[in-house]
Amino acid sequence: MKTLVRHLGLSALTLAMLSGCAATSSQAPLSALPATPVTQALVAPPAADSPLTLKQIMANPDWMGVSASGAYWSDNGQSVLFYRQPSASPIRQYYRLNLADNVTAQLALDELHLASQRQGVLNQDNTRKAYVYQNNLFVKQLDSGEITQFTRQREPIDGMRFLNNGDLVYWQGTRVMRIHQHGAMVEQLAELQFAKAPKEVTAPETFLAKQNQRLIQFVAKQHEHAKAKAQYQQQLQQQDPSLVAKPFYLGEKETLVELSVSPDGRYLFLALQDKAYKGRTDADVMPNYLDAKGHVAMVPVRARVAEDKLPGQRFVVLDLQSHQQQDVTLEGLSGYDDDVLASVKAENAIAQGKQYKSEKNVRAIRLMEDWGWQQSAMQWQQDKNTLAVMLEATDNKDRWIATVDLGKGKFTTQHRLHDDAWINYDYNQFGWLPGADTLYYLSEQSGYSQLYLKPLSGKERALTSGHFVVSDITLSPDSQYIYYKANKTHPGKYNVYRVHLGTGKDEQLTHWDGVLDYQLNLQGDALLLNASSLTQPDELYLQPIGGQWQQLTHSTSKAFAEYPWQAPQVVAIPSSHGAGSIYARVYLPAGFDASRAAQYPAVLFNHGAGYLQNAHYGFSGYFREFMFNNLLAQRGYVVLDMDYQGSKGYGRDWRTAIYRNMGHPEVDDLKDGVAWLAQHAHVDSKRVGTYGGSYGGFLTFMSLFTAPDLFQCGAALRPVADWAHYNAPYTANILNTPDDDPLAYRRSSPIEHAQGLKNHLLILGGIEDDNVFFQDSVRLVQRLIELENPNFDMAYYPVEHHGFREPSSWLDEYRRILRLFESHLR
Repeated sequence: MKTLVRHLGLSALTLAMLSGCAATSSQAPLSALPATPVTQALVAPPAADSPLTLKQIMANPDWMGVSASGAYWSDNGQSVLFYRQPSASPIRQYYRLNLADNVTAQLALDELHLASQRQGVLNQDNTRKAYVYQNNLFVKQLDSGEITQFTRQREPIDGMRFLNNGDLVYWQGTRVMRIHQHGAMVEQLAELQFAKAPKEVTAPETFLAKQNQRLIQFVAKQHEHAKAKAQYQQQLQQQDPSLVAKPFYLGEKETLVELSVSPDGRYLFLALQDKAYKGRTDADVMPNYLDAKGHVAMVPVRARVAEDKLPGQRFVVLDLQSHQQQDVTLEGLSGYDDDVLASVKAENAIAQGKQYKSEKNVRAIRLMEDWGWQQSAMQWQQDKNTLAVMLEATDNKDRWIATVDLGKGKFTTQHRLHDDAWINYDYNQFGWLPGADTLYYLSEQSGYSQLYLKPLSGKERALTSGHFVVSDITLSPDSQYIYYKANKTHPGKYNVYRVHLGTGKDEQLTHWDGVLDYQLNLQGDALLLNASSLTQPDELYLQPIGGQWQQLTHSTSKAFAEYPWQAPQVVAIPSSHGAGSIYARVYLPAGFDASRAAQYPAVLFNHGAGYLQNAHYGFSGYFREFMFNNLLAQRGYVVLDMDYQGSKGYGRDWRTAIYRNMGHPEVDDLKDGVAWLAQHAHVDSKRVGTYGGSYGGFLTFMSLFTAPDLFQCGAALRPVADWAHYNAPYTANILNTPDDDPLAYRRSSPIEHAQGLKNHLLILGGIEDDNVFFQDSVRLVQRLIELENPNFDMAYYPVEHHGFREPSSWLDEYRRILRLFESHLR
């Protein structure tokens, strides 16, 4: 995914088991929405007859149940398709659930290509659907269900679309193919050659060449033959309608990033990029000490932000009718040459005893890369050659929606979103309203992601507004509504809404006290929901529009469902640093009594990913940590799980509070969390520990290094120790680049603050981690050794990646964490 899973987030295994429960968060303000008030009495949890054991909760998670993942509607809306994949299995099993009788049947291998596919494109009147299965192209007649296979090949198909006349176009690599619906002819519509154009036959120019042609008959004859052949080929190309069009030559220095075809098949829009850019160098490797051959194998990994120089892209329009190519200039993008980093560069220059002079400079621009969407950044009007593209600056400060003058090669800005911190890599969906020169899109310009309309010749209009976040927008099949998900009533509760495009009437369609994802069926009359609550993992539900919910799956095991899990209480903790309220989950010891004389020990859990929401009312994607927090509570600890500043779900300002200052606002929030526990949960503030993985491990470092008396101990799992070594797409958003902003990296990297360690630190990580490199921990450990600090231990796992896979590794890791807390907090 261009998703947060790869960026300090959950493991792929977690998301496969718990389809989307933590990755589907949105934003809402802390201070403006209803919350559990801090004065509300905390309620003691249910008692468990059989206490949890680490062996149980760190076991293969299939004991909890194997969820229905990747669920989607069938084309006719009469069934739901999904897969199940046990955690230890490399193979998925696919199923169809018929809604009429609620019977689920596994699909045989020989019918997978015939099953309704999740991805595909529809023709203009929604009667045919084209899709790709196993690199092959199929077309389905939606009324009869008849399916035709058009290719049998291994080469992947990169994209496809129906033209306005019903023909189907698809593209592979550098070729664009057209299947004519009448006559079934397959035509090569265009071929892209990344090479110099062949030289034409020209008259000799130099003295020696002219002399040779004048004196040597053979040379003159060869020249005349070459000229005649070239003229013949030119005439043949012009007059023979059966020939394929000649290639477009685009030079030797670039490669294709993405292309799109106009609705009538006349134009191609291309995004090109320097082919020398690979995102890594030969030095970007890590060792695998347990190679199958018994050797030390060097595994390629991504580049570090300190060395990754992300290039911009060149945009080109190809006119297939006139065979002309036209570069698209950037001048039409408002602010395309602004020096948006002037203040940052000036501050860094002063720190180095220099001065910085701001100047206009053409910025590197590329297609927008949203980490969650599946749409293209190139969107054509349904029936016109009008193209809108979403672009971003590689400095992360601007996002544009621009239309393209296909004839003149110019952009026209329709919407510019600027952020002095960084443009969100989420909430970027956009498109056209059918039959109108009007764009719809999401934008954070108000401080919260909201839905807007923008006529090409008019002003934008907000369809939604408020202190909540809109996401996952879907245009209804009749184009009368836009459906969306939002957390209007509480930042931790998500429901589905729709707004009528004609009247502006907004209505709530679901009423769920948790989190959910939704899909609207092709008929526009029912929702498929994937929903969870605090102690209930994701299940699938059906809700007809205006009708009642019906649960479709019961994937959770009896053993898990019947255990008396503690549902954490979601509370709002006042910030003492002007940030409003910090939402958090609280787990209490069995028999909790705030009036008792003795005070409780406590543990703060720090979620990963940074930009992720965990203090919501759905089942946590950190399901092992949910169970471990229950275990800690059973052993007499109070546990707090905070959505510190930078977390998802709470608006733009909450997201960007960490800009150029990672680890400091968050630690301020943790301080407020400990103070709140001491006041409201009878916690001994001198007996508090902390733990977390990935970004949560980074916060463990920062809290122990910069606030050394806050926690008596901490466990940092797969932690970031130096942001200059993390990846560019994530880090450059928040800290700019080390070349532009070394001050931000010095403030924000734990290795720069390691001298502050006072209490005990446990460092744990996988040696095969290709996300947060093992080298991060190695460098920090050496730093602590050189500081002669004895207050740390380390445990490393030879076969583990960023998200651990082996139950034995999980068990060993959490045994050590539990022993840390029992040793230092009792």
